[in-house]
Amino acid sequence: MHITKAVYLISSPEVAQCPPPDKPEYAFIGRSNVGKSSLINMLCKNQKLAKTSGTPGKTQLINHFEITSVSKEGAKDFSHWYLVDLPGYGFAKVSQSNRRKWEQMIENYLRKRENLLMVFILIDSRHEPQKLDLDFVNQLGEWEIPFTLVFTKADKENQRTVSKNVKSFLEEMRKTWQFLPANVVTSAIKQMGREKILSMIEQTNQQVSGE
Repeated sequence: MHITKAVYLISSPEVAQCPPPDKPEYAFIGRSNVGKSSLINMLCKNQKLAKTSGTPGKTQLINHFEITSVSKEGAKDFSHWYLVDLPGYGFAKVSQSNRRKWEQMIENYLRKRENLLMVFILIDSRHEPQKLDLDFVNQLGEWEIPFTLVFTKADKENQRTVSKNVKSFLEEMRKTWQFLPANVVTSAIKQMGREKILSMIEQTNQQVSGE
């Protein structure tokens, strides 16, 4: 897949105010400061698309980007889809009431957005399995929402540690999951995992369109 255009569309405080559900949609979510904006910018090859910040909890709304892509460079059959940047879960310096409001907004979006085809859950590959990530993964399983695990920041740690942490996370999941989801190890700096994620999106788009 080759992305020809990626534009910011709108930031919505609730699912009812999101754009019409008329295109395939892919959401990205993870703990605060997991490298979500950097990954989105890397996928779209636009460093100014999603705003990056060193402050956890900066993303507070449902951010829609409209993407135009083709199956290969030079092709003329364009696909149009939404990429969604969701607020991070977990640590953020906000009040309990605000945090609950965010959680409710995210839950409503994930469960009610009818054109949502895949959620990419970002997990920091530098760390051993975190309860917060496992709880979120299990919650999506209960809601029967398709997802892919995206292990980020693989360039920040040696390969052995990254592989060990990924394996440990999957082993934790195996305790309660019969089938494990797809997973991708990524680095925004090294462009690692970009082609695999875009290929997954392209294949899902083709399945939906019946190609």
